[in-house]
Amino acid sequence: MSRFTTCTPSSMSRDEFVAAFADIYEHSPWVAEQTFDQGLTAEDDNIEQLHGRMAAVMSNADKKAQLDLINAHPDLAGKAAQRGELTEASTSEQAGAGISECNAEEFERFTFLNNAYKEKFQFPFIMAVRGSNRHQILAAFEERIHNDYDTEFARAVKEINKIAEFRLSAM
Repeated sequence: MSRFTTCTPSSMSRDEFVAAFADIYEHSPWVAEQTFDQGLTAEDDNIEQLHGRMAAVMSNADKKAQLDLINAHPDLAGKAAQRGELTEASTSEQAGAGISECNAEEFERFTFLNNAYKEKFQFPFIMAVRGSNRHQILAAFEERIHNDYDTEFARAVKEINKIAEFRLSAM
């Protein structure tokens, strides 16, 4: 198990914990709040343990809370990215996947797929992009747009938990 290098969650106050972990789940501090409120132990000073606890909070939330969390995520290569309006973590994740290096044709493809996906599912395409490049992301987009709503909703939840694990590992 990997321990956090920048903090010790079990020794934090609620305010400190929420401040540190509020955006692990994009603009959804309720995940950190509920995790803290369940009580923390020294085991939660391990990244994998705390991730499992936070993932359970999110996965056990009602569908509306999950949908709100899904909708809190920005489009990949979307207008918010182009305007510099993403969270620091989202900016880093998208840049790491080379999304910021898209040529005009690729940005156009991302825009088309973002719009088509949101029209079909009523939420943005979610993918944990760390370790992927823009070509792999576009291929996943083109494959997953053919799924049904329930499959994509479940996939979005799974991908969000992967994103959270990456973010926790960076702490």
